[in-house]
Amino acid sequence: MKKTKANNNTIALNKKARHEYHLLDKFEAGIQLQGWEVKSIRAGKCNLTDAYVYVKDGEAFVTNINIQPLNQASSHVICDPIRTRKLLLHQREIDHLVGGLDRQGLTIIATAMYWKASWVKIELWLAKGKQSHDKRDAIKDRDWARQKERMMKHA
Repeated sequence: MKKTKANNNTIALNKKARHEYHLLDKFEAGIQLQGWEVKSIRAGKCNLTDAYVYVKDGEAFVTNINIQPLNQASSHVICDPIRTRKLLLHQREIDHLVGGLDRQGLTIIATAMYWKASWVKIELWLAKGKQSHDKRDAIKDRDWARQKERMMKHA
């Protein structure tokens, strides 16, 4: 009999992204981290809320990921919690992202950070910003779905 291991690989989520943007194309990228950052991530000291991605000179970078240093790890290293970190993507994926940025006026949003084996991965989406009326429609649809569930449960 196989033993199932109940673990959650999610490190951090950007819940605000689904409310603020229409998510179109999904990508998975590795991230270049320093040793103290990996230790802090394992301790759960990571925030992805304001993170965004940009492409410069054919390379993708993510900024505004807040990784707070641990006291033990930061005694001998100068730590910058919100430094710009390089993303590890294939060239054709970078070209696809650049095409979405330039031709379609989209943006690249980091929505989740998670473990994949022993590697830290980031879930990226090509996204289009929502207008305020789109946000209201989404809230209205979500409320209606909730009410339908309640009615079905009591019926």
